[in-house]
Amino acid sequence: MSENVTLPALGESVTEGTVTRWLKKIGDTVAVDEPLVEVSTDKVDTEIPSPFAGVLEQILVQEDDTVPVGGVLAVIGTGAASAPAPTAAPEPVVEEAPAAPVVAPPVVEAPVAAPVYSAPPVAVAPAVAAPVAAAPAATPTTTDPTYVTPLVRKFAAEHGIDLSAVAGTGVGGRIRKEDVVAETQPVTNVAQSPVAAAPVAPVAASAQRGTTEPMSRLRKVLAERAVASMQKTAQLTTVVEVDVTGIAAMRQRVQAQFVAATGGKLNFMPFFALAAAEALKAHPKLNASIEGENIVFHPTENITFAVDTERGLLTPVIRDVSTLTIAQIAQQIADLAARTRENKLKPDELGGGTFTLTNTGSRGALFDTPVVFLPQVAILGTGIVTKRPVVVTDAAGNDSIAIRSMVYLALSYDHRLVDGADASRFLVDVKNRLESAAFDANLGI
Repeated sequence: MSENVTLPALGESVTEGTVTRWLKKIGDTVAVDEPLVEVSTDKVDTEIPSPFAGVLEQILVQEDDTVPVGGVLAVIGTGAASAPAPTAAPEPVVEEAPAAPVVAPPVVEAPVAAPVYSAPPVAVAPAVAAPVAAAPAATPTTTDPTYVTPLVRKFAAEHGIDLSAVAGTGVGGRIRKEDVVAETQPVTNVAQSPVAAAPVAPVAASAQRGTTEPMSRLRKVLAERAVASMQKTAQLTTVVEVDVTGIAAMRQRVQAQFVAATGGKLNFMPFFALAAAEALKAHPKLNASIEGENIVFHPTENITFAVDTERGLLTPVIRDVSTLTIAQIAQQIADLAARTRENKLKPDELGGGTFTLTNTGSRGALFDTPVVFLPQVAILGTGIVTKRPVVVTDAAGNDSIAIRSMVYLALSYDHRLVDGADASRFLVDVKNRLESAAFDANLGI
């Protein structure tokens, strides 16, 4: 019994494929799902596995020939009648036929092989079979990097690509269409791959594994506040992406002067704080609180910022931020953060905040959805500032791709008071302020 092997569908828009290499030759035993033939299309180079087990009886599509999806590639039989064929191939068996009258007739004579092969003279005659079997043996193996499929050769020729200069990324270094496509793309300032990156030390196990400890009073308070906030408010988060390349350039330009004047380094946090405070002046809903059925709009922008300590999360306050310089904000952040971790804050330095800023990017996070601290109605999370390629548009309206310093800003807010449109308008004002990078008059140095 014989079965036809057809070309399967290799994608919605793929209608045909080109046979690039037979991985088996006539007479070979084939197992189910064993790679049988390699086929190339305009979208993929792939190996077609055998859907049946048996012996490859016929190859109907030769290498470099194209066949439509559903077309018959080969015929596989059970192999029962063709099992003696390998012993008949050597010519000495035919020459010694008189000494072995029992073996020679069934091997050489066509009538014996007829039940298996539909075309006896071609399939079993030793003189014909030998060269057919030899051709695949001379074909490069599946890992031969010198072999290039017809489609790849054609594509390279159309684009004037010298294949000898192309580095292959396929199996065994074989050149694929993707490799040639890459050669057609303009390459500018390609960075070298890192050489022998330093091994990462394994993460140390914590001594708290498998232990039990009571919650600290601060942790209980934080837990109660978080649960109360989620139960009493309707919270959601809106995120924008901001290009802070201008601020990054400013930091580099004034860093030495800033350190000399203030004693501390200039990072992104003061810029985020000032931009938020200025936007709060124009968007009082974000700088308000709900008291019963009344809305209280606060007269100043007192921004609390989250500090990660061994005891838990604490939020000291910087008051009237919109009136401060970048240097003053930076100094207060450094001072309050240090004293928070040392447990040296005064009680009033932890109260009176009207809006919160949390730097979730300090530990590498892109962004999160921070929880609003009651009685406030909003909190702004700043993600990590990272360089990545983005589309930029020049004054003439021309688009190009450039490496920019980007950050995500995530605003969580109480939907009982703040609508999505309110949040978006606030974020857009913050975004515009930061992307303008016009902070020279606000540096304070």
